[in-house]
Amino acid sequence: MCGIVAYIGNREAAPILLEGLKRLEYRGYDSAGVAILDGGMKIARTVGRVAKLEQRIEELGGYNGTLGIAHTRWATHGAVTERNAHPHRDDEKLGHGITVIHNGIIENHTALRTWLTSHGHLFKSETDTEVLAHLIGHLYEGDLLAAVQKALRQVTGAYAIAVICPAEKNTLVVARKGSPLIVGVGDDEYVVASDGSAIVAHTRQAFMLADGCIAKLSRESFNTVTLDDVPVTPEVRELDIDLAQIELSGFDHYMLKEIHEQPDALRTTLRGRVDSSTGEIVLGGLAGFERELKRVRRIVLMGQGTALHACMVGRMMFEELAKIHSEHDFASEFRYRNPIVEEGTLTIFVSQSGETADSIAALHEAKRRGAMTLGFVNVVGSSISRETDAGVYLRVGPEIGVASTKAFTGQVMVAAMVALWMGRRRYLSTETVTNYLRALESVPSAIERTLQLGDHIKQATSRYVDRENWLFLGRGVNYPVALEGALKLKEISYIHAEGMPAAEMKHGPIALIDEGMPVVFIATRNSQYEKVLSNIEEVRSRGGHVIAVATEGDDHVASLAKETFFVPDLPEPLQPLVTVVPLQLLAYHAAVMRGKDVDKPRNLAKSVTVE
Repeated sequence: MCGIVAYIGNREAAPILLEGLKRLEYRGYDSAGVAILDGGMKIARTVGRVAKLEQRIEELGGYNGTLGIAHTRWATHGAVTERNAHPHRDDEKLGHGITVIHNGIIENHTALRTWLTSHGHLFKSETDTEVLAHLIGHLYEGDLLAAVQKALRQVTGAYAIAVICPAEKNTLVVARKGSPLIVGVGDDEYVVASDGSAIVAHTRQAFMLADGCIAKLSRESFNTVTLDDVPVTPEVRELDIDLAQIELSGFDHYMLKEIHEQPDALRTTLRGRVDSSTGEIVLGGLAGFERELKRVRRIVLMGQGTALHACMVGRMMFEELAKIHSEHDFASEFRYRNPIVEEGTLTIFVSQSGETADSIAALHEAKRRGAMTLGFVNVVGSSISRETDAGVYLRVGPEIGVASTKAFTGQVMVAAMVALWMGRRRYLSTETVTNYLRALESVPSAIERTLQLGDHIKQATSRYVDRENWLFLGRGVNYPVALEGALKLKEISYIHAEGMPAAEMKHGPIALIDEGMPVVFIATRNSQYEKVLSNIEEVRSRGGHVIAVATEGDDHVASLAKETFFVPDLPEPLQPLVTVVPLQLLAYHAAVMRGKDVDKPRNLAKSVTVE
């Protein structure tokens, strides 16, 4: 959600800022803008894509300064208009030309706006960000860092900001609270961004700005402090991103690329962690917590969107493989009631970015109530990875497409490994664990075989892509896969789709089924196979057209379905790792056929960093 890029150095800032914004386009946005110190403060803003902003700057004759900030906005406060786009500056008459870009939400902006208005400030936009720019300008007395510190002490909410001022041509001030910000460290230059993908083309050395901290960057050096001016020494480390990983590499869309990356991504997830020849599972992120994890009596897995579906699969894995009472919960709901966290409760937070605002808030609540916390995240050094007691990285590589694919299978794979790790320490035999590990090691090859169905899935999708209502049905461990399939179709093709347990269909939704309605069943051979067959017959008898994901060689399901996507057989708890793949491809092809922007679906952002 939203994107920040800032630069201070000896090169021209504009090309670096615009390239960075393009790298961040996948996060979702509706407008873009840039501010560069080129003599005075030069600001350009547009509604629409970064390419339009680039054209606007060319029309204005180009910007030549070496200090600047840039932003892609996803509207929260105020409509999608040029005047609401970032950057924002302070009052033109009362201010100092202080200019700000901001991710997050200033919750007390209304009270601050009222106070500033009473002191003569005139506002041009509806945004909370302009309020922050005016506040910093009101407090400025010749020291930009001090003014930002004073302003942020009066602010309630979440933010990542970058601030520049014409009076301090060798100063870039950045700060964060609850929203990610990374500082790339180059030779006499710094590139700041909300995502490492905008930095890696210029430097691999970077540090994550700590929550509640401010950094003052000059061309020669930087210093980092808290809001109360306590010095902080950040850890500069190498970015875990390869430039090739964030290129399309011949694919038409990032989503398709990332679907096809799943076999190699999951091999990386497993590498060095499992050995089926010995039945060993080595999870360095859990080292030192074996005693605490043995005492766990209840597990609560939390996430949002696709991550929540991975939590639902994980819940069933922990119950089946570790025999621990487990639940899943919306992270967004957890802290707004009085959740029960008794002794022996383990809370697991699942997030691709590790910066999901709702999940971080739920994490804080769980810690306040004394729960042990684990994180299953993809981004190294992210907030969840730093604030949980322990955790396991997904290691699936950068995920650019807004619709999550390889992160989902990575989350499920990590859940399987941890469930087996805990199960082995409780009651699972070496033989049982070894058999499961062999199955896990076979998953990448199973997905490769499934990906060969791409043309068949494309053709099948073309026959139903004009239908505006779909059902996705599954039972047991494949019920969350039905939810995930429906979510994928909704979020990138804008087709209305519902996912639900197959048995729930008879309790109302069956009334929706009419002649030709596409109904997708996950109908693999497992403990509820016969029940799913009965549900298929109920749909067929009412004219619905069955699209089935079935186990290879299952001619019976094929005889009942209009379309069948065969997947390799896996032990039941692991089936979601392969049954989800045809549904990812189905959603992708549907979106392309309907002419939708697959990687930038409307109204969506890759990482939701505000509540």
